[in-house]
Amino acid sequence: MHAPHLTADCAGTFASLRLALPDEASTQMLGAALAQTLHPGLVIFLEGDLGAGKTTLARALIHALGHAGPVKSPTYALVEVYVISSLYLYHFDFYRFESAEEFLDAGFDEYFNVASLCLVEWPDKAAGCVPAPDLRLVLQHAGAGRSIEFLACSERGGACVNALKIPVANFSAAPVRP
Repeated sequence: MHAPHLTADCAGTFASLRLALPDEASTQMLGAALAQTLHPGLVIFLEGDLGAGKTTLARALIHALGHAGPVKSPTYALVEVYVISSLYLYHFDFYRFESAEEFLDAGFDEYFNVASLCLVEWPDKAAGCVPAPDLRLVLQHAGAGRSIEFLACSERGGACVNALKIPVANFSAAPVRP
């Protein structure tokens, strides 16, 4: 296990890290490791094309935080709510938005507060309305697997990435340079 070395990046961001995810199991393992670094008040963007692994990562993270039931994609519901101990976790998916104002019309701005953890898929569909992220997770197809780039956009996001401990043997080419 190790904490990756980070460098400043992302136009004002505090850290970045890129990893190869050779299979679904590595994505799940990374989600579980990331869960251990998270706390209320964080906003995390999950970015990437369809099928890039956003929901797989979110599902593993939510289960690692202690949710025992099913974790559905919020594509049709727009938000799935999980109460895990005293943590309120909101998993959003704005893929179906036709305008960013739908975010405000739905009252979603009230969900983003110091007592909640918000995971946001397709944040670009609510650009200008959704609060700025603490952490951007950018997933991409990479051959038969995926890659993920962590971009910490706040000190709190940087602290999460600094605290991340992953078993290097489960990731091909442990940090991968872009």
